[in-house]
Amino acid sequence: MLDKSFDPKEAEGRIYASWEASGAFRAGRRPDAETFAIVIPPPNVTGRLHIGHALNNTLQDALARFERMRGKDVLWQPGTDHAGISTQLVVERDLAARQQSRVAMGREKFLEAVWKWKDEYGGAIVNQLRRLGASAHWARERFTLDEWRSRAVL
Repeated sequence: MLDKSFDPKEAEGRIYASWEASGAFRAGRRPDAETFAIVIPPPNVTGRLHIGHALNNTLQDALARFERMRGKDVLWQPGTDHAGISTQLVVERDLAARQQSRVAMGREKFLEAVWKWKDEYGGAIVNQLRRLGASAHWARERFTLDEWRSRAVL
């Protein structure tokens, strides 16, 4: 029996989870097909989506889904940027609210605080994209300061 009213929060989450579980967004499922790839311009790890991100990602999602329907093996590559300066500012504000400073902490302790902050809050944009229904290949998500990428940059 159907509910009296539609509950989008329940339906969207359930449907999106089934899409992810089925592997619908994974690249490499059609090894003989022509490929198509888009890289999400990495949003800053410190932020939240704004209307420009939503528009940009919606257009990319439409292209990825269209090319999948055309039979292509599609990679929509997700990732986030470390946003060094803005991340430092956000963490320093957080520390100041607790009467601490990066100078007093020293470099190593401050870096630990930054990584702790990133682990706790850094997934906000990715979670928002998922809530929008973005069909990116989430298992391939990357962060600009992942260890081996950092070594490659250095």
